[in-house]
Amino acid sequence: MRRTLSLLLVVVALLVASSNFTAPVSAQSSAYNTNFITSITYQNISNADATVTFTFYPPSGSSASPITFNRSLAANAGASLFVGGASELSGFSGQGSAVISSDQPIVATVVQLPQSSTVRNRPLSNGFGSNDGSNNVLIATVLKNQFNQTTKFSIQNADTSPVTVTLRFFRVGEATATHTETFSLNVGTARFFDAGTISQLGASFNGSATIQATGKVVSTAIEATTDSSYRVSAFEGVGTSQFSNTVYMPSALCNFGGSLQRTAYAVQNTSATNPVTVTVSYRGSGSSIIATQSATILPGGKQSFQTCDASGIPSNYNGSAVITSTGAPIVVIGKVFAQPSVSPAFLTAFVGAGSGAQKLAAPYVRWTTTRFDVNPGNRQRAFIAIQNVGTGASGNITVKYFDRNGNLVGTHTLNSIDPGQKTNSNPSLATGQSDRLAEFGYETGGATGGSATIECANSGCQIVAVIRIASANSATNPADIVAEDYNAIPIN
Repeated sequence: MRRTLSLLLVVVALLVASSNFTAPVSAQSSAYNTNFITSITYQNISNADATVTFTFYPPSGSSASPITFNRSLAANAGASLFVGGASELSGFSGQGSAVISSDQPIVATVVQLPQSSTVRNRPLSNGFGSNDGSNNVLIATVLKNQFNQTTKFSIQNADTSPVTVTLRFFRVGEATATHTETFSLNVGTARFFDAGTISQLGASFNGSATIQATGKVVSTAIEATTDSSYRVSAFEGVGTSQFSNTVYMPSALCNFGGSLQRTAYAVQNTSATNPVTVTVSYRGSGSSIIATQSATILPGGKQSFQTCDASGIPSNYNGSAVITSTGAPIVVIGKVFAQPSVSPAFLTAFVGAGSGAQKLAAPYVRWTTTRFDVNPGNRQRAFIAIQNVGTGASGNITVKYFDRNGNLVGTHTLNSIDPGQKTNSNPSLATGQSDRLAEFGYETGGATGGSATIECANSGCQIVAVIRIASANSATNPADIVAEDYNAIPIN
């Protein structure tokens, strides 16, 4: 979970895989081969207008100069910068990275827009606060031609001087690195890796990666299918400040809903020397534990846990989980997938949270009541899963929905929940301007943009949240959807 942006800096590692921003959208043979253009959704979490400065860097090793420009953002407002449409970036193409600074606190979520008629999902990942960079970052899951998926990721210098980076890949069940690379990064720049092209990983690879650096770095990953299922998701690398012996997962599912959604957790051992014992505890509608799973993980390695494999989990289960470790802290990536025969392209990813906050921000929120289809609307729906990770009751939880100009459109007040328990919100459940909440984030004339804040009432309360952005994948089958998750960002 990202911390408050106290120094008003967001570092965003971009995967802009298109070399031509105006290229026509076309069918792709797989999600892995699809090009993406980045849109940065950013939110002013203060009560004053902000001047936001964007600095875009070419990839590491390029001789091109950074590009810098400003945007204004009203108090409480959320806006999007489409990299492919910004006039200042007309000469920017290929892969790159960005640093966003502001004279007011801001948060940001990166949206990757597929340049494909067959890949409909939009991978989501959060920007990094100025305190989130670390000299030790872990990527809890890295795949190469495994489960028909391959991972691409970036490593960005988040420090004020050049850094030297050592990247190691660990195969599941092995304590010795399969492959190691060492390289340098200039300030703000990123280097990009495609597991599918790293010959040292062999024909296939299922494991994780560790990143050690002489200064602060951050990392973002995209996982995409290599077959015709067209699934793609994104998640952040996890730095030292987020390592924890207790990790909270607001989403735990087993054959849930019409698309039969399931969760799986990739748990990585942060220690390079000690094994860890991990226990996953599942909760139902209350805070009581209904099932558990346990395993031992080797140093630097990972272990996967599938919710439906836990004894005692009911069908159509929609709950939450708490993952604990002894021997060393852990990091966790949550994934959600659906029954392929119903929703073949459904795949999401989010980062498990080691701690919570009293107030959270969700920069990217949309809702459509009447146009959740592929043709003609292709509009989206946001579902917010909120979990109490404190030691006492949360008190009432208030979700406020703001339009792109920072105006309050509606408020959803939820009853208090107990420790470990979860609850849910979406714009259609809020009270306020009902017509605008019914098509939240979609304004007359075609303008888009909407965000939310989530706050618990009791003194010292701690919550986390995961926002699922869902899109229709069929004009005729309502159960066939695609979706992607991102974590709500603490703002206090």
